[in-house]
Amino acid sequence: MIRRIVRIGTAAVLLTAAPLMAQGAPTGCPAGEHRQFDFWVGTWEVTVGSNVAGDNIITNEEQGCLIHEHWTGSRGGTGQSFNFYDAAGKLWHQVWVDNSGTYLRLTGGYANNEMRLTGTAPGPDGKPNPQRLTFFKNADGTVRQLWETSADGGTTWTVAFDGLYRKK
Repeated sequence: MIRRIVRIGTAAVLLTAAPLMAQGAPTGCPAGEHRQFDFWVGTWEVTVGSNVAGDNIITNEEQGCLIHEHWTGSRGGTGQSFNFYDAAGKLWHQVWVDNSGTYLRLTGGYANNEMRLTGTAPGPDGKPNPQRLTFFKNADGTVRQLWETSADGGTTWTVAFDGLYRKK
């Protein structure tokens, strides 16, 4: 049990909380669902058509509980994402942030060699625009990432990024 006394003005409050993790060795995330996105793990050159879009290093961390993306674009942009499986909710989550302040919060799942994630991002007018990302696990070991966005609530979709990942 963790106990801490915190002063709020002239009053003292005792806060008590259970530790986040039980004592003992961490168990990691060995369940099969946690391995569904492992096809994306690696060091990649990413192309759009015949043009190099950037490099992406995808690592498996926290004893298999986190897939961490480290993007470096060919024009100098950078970004990172945290991807993890929520066993209780039976959903994958991705949180993306880049060096221009763009962020995405997405959820979804894996089926038929595809990781599909959906969510929203702030549009130019500040209103949320639907987003969807699909990662295709190709038979030749490459990965295709298709990012689509909608400015009309999901009626029509525009391709924001369509990249092919090839291992370095």
